[in-house]
Amino acid sequence: MQDGASNVGADAVVSALEVCGVERVFGIPGTHNLEIYRSLSRSSIRHVVFRHEQGAGYAADGHSRASGRPGVVLTTTGPGLMNATTALATAYADSVPVLALSPGVPIGLEGADVGFLHEPKDQQGCMDRLVERSVRVRDADEAADAICETFARWSSGRPRPVHIEIPLDVLEGVWGAAAQPAARTLAPPSPGPEQLARALEAMSTASRPLIVAGGGCRAASGALRELAERWDAAVVTTVNGKGALSERHELSAGAHLRLASVRRALDDADCLLVVGSELADSDLWGGTLCPGGPVVRIDIDDAQLRKNLPERCEVISLHGDARAVMEALSARLAATAGVRRSVADGASQAAEIRDLALAEATEQDGLWRAINDAVRAELPRTAIVAGDSAQVSYYGTAHFWPADEPGQFLYPTGYATLGYGLPAAIGAKLAAPERPVVVLVGDGGFMFTASELLTAAELGLSLPIVVANNRGFGEIRDQMRERGIPPIGVDLLPPDFALLAQACGGSGRRVSDVNRLGAAVSEALTVPGPTVIELEVGS
Repeated sequence: MQDGASNVGADAVVSALEVCGVERVFGIPGTHNLEIYRSLSRSSIRHVVFRHEQGAGYAADGHSRASGRPGVVLTTTGPGLMNATTALATAYADSVPVLALSPGVPIGLEGADVGFLHEPKDQQGCMDRLVERSVRVRDADEAADAICETFARWSSGRPRPVHIEIPLDVLEGVWGAAAQPAARTLAPPSPGPEQLARALEAMSTASRPLIVAGGGCRAASGALRELAERWDAAVVTTVNGKGALSERHELSAGAHLRLASVRRALDDADCLLVVGSELADSDLWGGTLCPGGPVVRIDIDDAQLRKNLPERCEVISLHGDARAVMEALSARLAATAGVRRSVADGASQAAEIRDLALAEATEQDGLWRAINDAVRAELPRTAIVAGDSAQVSYYGTAHFWPADEPGQFLYPTGYATLGYGLPAAIGAKLAAPERPVVVLVGDGGFMFTASELLTAAELGLSLPIVVANNRGFGEIRDQMRERGIPPIGVDLLPPDFALLAQACGGSGRRVSDVNRLGAAVSEALTVPGPTVIELEVGS
């Protein structure tokens, strides 16, 4: 990127990002990361500034989910990095590759407690407990190498967020650039032939097979479809895996894992294939799976291969990359075609599960279905919807918005954070400017990051933001009532959302009923800047 001995450590950082294919970073400049900004100004990388580092982190997450490429968030030391931690924990819970870059105290001041500006007690130690790992480097070459190694690990392992801390004196010190950073790849693990043979035996003799596809299938859609068709098996996805098989495919049973009717069908399977899923509480909503037949489990993270299943379950573990392992199983099933005798074909089973699930979800959550149906009807199938830990998202979009591919529903499944929707949508819109992106959230969560309306306006993004306003934290209010607790701290005074949007450089309007939502969303897509569309849904 630069020539000569005038290069500084920040140049090594930005050069490494460039060779790893980074086109955009999200962040906020501060006193200690200014040299990175000098270097960015001379690079091919675009910087997008946010109003809060949490928003920048969510945007990096949304950008990654929508594009399939790692996101990058840039902060300053101490409070800047700490502001991004909720976003990074969200990426950790949902296995999203996000790189957090921050300065650190100069070498020799680690834990010194001398009152250095923004000095935390142990910044690297704090982050190491929160993300996949936090690396404090000692020189510029090590910083570049740590970045390249992180991208290589993501290509061969579970993609979780990483923090790299570059001491201030390293960032600002001379970098000799003896060796330019170089991208690299690592080979993922793969199961042995004995394990594949065991899996094939269980699969080829099953009469009621089912597949559970999790977030680990996001980059393996083609292999999942091929295997499901070859095995003639219905596919249920987690919310993280939503769209890994198009929900319009005849073998798709939808993203309904939390529903009791779907869990019963999974327990009845005589062979259950689980690909890239924790089968966690956030997937099952407190339920459990107790399959009667063998479970073939594919995961890039060997620590996941026995988790969240009863001890009595027969588990056939296949440690490896989801795409490669599913392709290997498909090839082996092709050689044994016709061995399995189905009680019901996969398409019929998928339709039965899907119908039961939609009936159960609609009975519980008819309002949220109506809202999602109204918005979805006005958008093309390529649209991306960003949600929040809100009733309109987990009771509504997860069930009633068909996804044709991964990354069409951006939702903080595991960490269940509030404030995710708007900044994640900004990141997604920047990743896919040709596709319509809509935000569908509740009023309580929206207010966590409403300041990012200014970011969307500054970028000129045509972004409809539907706010289902129940004047507070509706889910927590409902839970308090169910437990006989007088509602405390859940009834909130909302702003005038239309005026708030206008004050932030966007547009705003109120709609009085669900039937008017679609037209409002269509209009918002033609207007430069964000449009907040408020719908009162009671309290």
